[in-house]
Amino acid sequence: MTKTTSEDTRPEDAARSFDTEVGAGGELHQIADDGGDVLTTQQGVRVADDQNSLKVGDRGPTLLEDFHFREKIFHFDHERIPERVVHARGFGVHGTFTLTESLEDHTVAKMLTEVGEQTQMFVRFSTVAGNKGSPDLARDVRGFAAKFYTKEGNWDIVGNNIPVFFIQDAIKFPDMVHAAKQEPDRGFPQAQTAHDNFWDFISLTPESMHMIMWIMSDRTIPRSFRTIEGFGVHTFRLINAEGKGTYVKFHFKPRQGLQSVMWNEAVKINGADPDFHRRDLWDAIDQDTPPEWDLGVQLFDDEFADNFEFDVLDATKLIPEEQIPVRIIGSFVLDARVENFFAETEQVAFCTQNVVPGIGFTNDPLLQGRNFSYLDTQLKRLGSPNFTHIPINQPRGCPVMNFQQDGHMAMRNPKGRVNYEPNSWAGSGPNPRESPTTGYRHFPAEESGRKAQVRSASFADHYSQARQFFISQAPIEQKHIGDALVFELSKVERVDIRQKIVGHLRNIDETLAKVVAGGLGLKELPPKEKAAVEPRTDLPASPALSIVGRGPESFAGRKLGILVTDGASAKLVKALTESVAAMGAVSEIIAPKIAGATLDDGTLVEGKQKIDGGPSILYDAVALLLSKDGAAQLAEDKTAKDFVSDAFAHCKFIGHTPEAVPFIQRAGVTEKDMDEGVIPLDSAKSVDAFLKACGKLRLWDREFKVDLDAAGFLAAQSAKG
Repeated sequence: MTKTTSEDTRPEDAARSFDTEVGAGGELHQIADDGGDVLTTQQGVRVADDQNSLKVGDRGPTLLEDFHFREKIFHFDHERIPERVVHARGFGVHGTFTLTESLEDHTVAKMLTEVGEQTQMFVRFSTVAGNKGSPDLARDVRGFAAKFYTKEGNWDIVGNNIPVFFIQDAIKFPDMVHAAKQEPDRGFPQAQTAHDNFWDFISLTPESMHMIMWIMSDRTIPRSFRTIEGFGVHTFRLINAEGKGTYVKFHFKPRQGLQSVMWNEAVKINGADPDFHRRDLWDAIDQDTPPEWDLGVQLFDDEFADNFEFDVLDATKLIPEEQIPVRIIGSFVLDARVENFFAETEQVAFCTQNVVPGIGFTNDPLLQGRNFSYLDTQLKRLGSPNFTHIPINQPRGCPVMNFQQDGHMAMRNPKGRVNYEPNSWAGSGPNPRESPTTGYRHFPAEESGRKAQVRSASFADHYSQARQFFISQAPIEQKHIGDALVFELSKVERVDIRQKIVGHLRNIDETLAKVVAGGLGLKELPPKEKAAVEPRTDLPASPALSIVGRGPESFAGRKLGILVTDGASAKLVKALTESVAAMGAVSEIIAPKIAGATLDDGTLVEGKQKIDGGPSILYDAVALLLSKDGAAQLAEDKTAKDFVSDAFAHCKFIGHTPEAVPFIQRAGVTEKDMDEGVIPLDSAKSVDAFLKACGKLRLWDREFKVDLDAAGFLAAQSAKG
């Protein structure tokens, strides 16, 4: 038995200690022994284990007999009305999926076997922690939930833009969300995890450390919904005509590549346009450049599952694409906006239990809990078991026939005398019957084991894949992870929590731990947190986990901000706007006045934004097409200078006319600072060179020169290497 102690720095609170015990079956227990109040159910029954739901065997299915788990999830699901408890801020669009490769050997699901088949779908993107009115660019997981209206019923993949999760057992979901959301006594911070409660929970939940690496990465401040990946998170099963099962993980791959913004940029975007992601997706569809994703699968069998380094039922783990490549089987395009936001986006109900014949579940305890929880949540949120009667939730590719009746807001009921089954009323109206040949068949898994609240010992490695994720990042991405950890922990008031997190980081990467400790000003490096299983250091880097390595190849689908003044070159404005449009990108004119600017040929170019309302944070790259007098005028304006200084600090490409140079320097970008990302524009040829450079997304090397924290990171990297 090993013991870890978390000492509160506040004298009025007693220290809490926990015993971590490995049981006879190899399972892990955490036992409170501080002599404090005993946790009970709502009925006053004392709780023996609040860490693990009741299962058949260490890795078996979760049982409905676990009344504490059911009560806890039930209460959590009903906490908020009417907005969702989590994923409250969302944006939905319609689309179509087309299958290009059949999986007939693995499943009987028609949507996945009939090549060329087109299936209507609805996707809802969301943030997790914030309320409905929170900003789009919060550092947060992005929900990526897809409802497919198949011929055999609705199939929901209720996914995220991150392939792993914070916890392994659904019984901890209420605790995780409570800790992440605003603190209950003060009602803030909103849509932020940079506070004591969240990091206190994380410091006591080492299984979360892999997810923390993802959360602190650029994955949680994406440039657009259009540039995020989607993951089904869990391991599911495909079931073929012979009843044979194949494990599967689902992936959505954006065709525009992965893109993110910088944290300083995200903070400013939230102030300038809190609807940034919503507006971006709306505009993309409006401009007839709808986003597309490829649907891919990782398929594997029992032999791989038995020999994989980690447990495939553990939702805090992933399977690297280098070990099981993602097989692309189709694609979908999201090209139709909703007609009414409330009726569709707000009322859509996703449930992980919504599967069709040929798709089944595994004993992942988080998935098992979600299957119970989501249906219960929709009942409370939408006020009736008849939420499937709402048009956005109705199946479209098949009829609905059953004897379920009445209830609040019932829009359809059985006709005639018969409302039960079996019955002998042939010919007396609709009388549906079960179909052993075409009906849904569960995978006939054999289960055995004692009934107990346990956590499988195969779930006990909490740090190895966290390390693998970190070493898979490009240096700039590693720096951003360190920056994010320092920022978040700097908002934590209790020093002992900061220290404990750094202790966890030492199990992932010593250099990262030192960077974070240095950024927090800790006088000495805290001791390593005790690991239940010694972290592995032999896992190779996985290039597929890097955003920088999988970014866009061109400027297509992005937005250029063109700052224009009176007297600017009409020839350059025309060349730039036409070239941007030709490559499938968008440009916007920003001017000192919203009416626009009169160019050197006397024509008026209309403004889309006034300089005060069109900061460079709203654009992927910027161009300064200024006259001499215009540059002099803008040099006296603080907002205009911010346009340049922010673009430079955010590592964006900046095109400029020769007349703009004095203005650029007045904005703080000296002649010495001007790097290959600050590009002169004086001809059509230079326009082409500028837009080609913009295809790289950012000039990341610049950040190491303009960020104060870069010195500490580079020093640590140098010492490491």
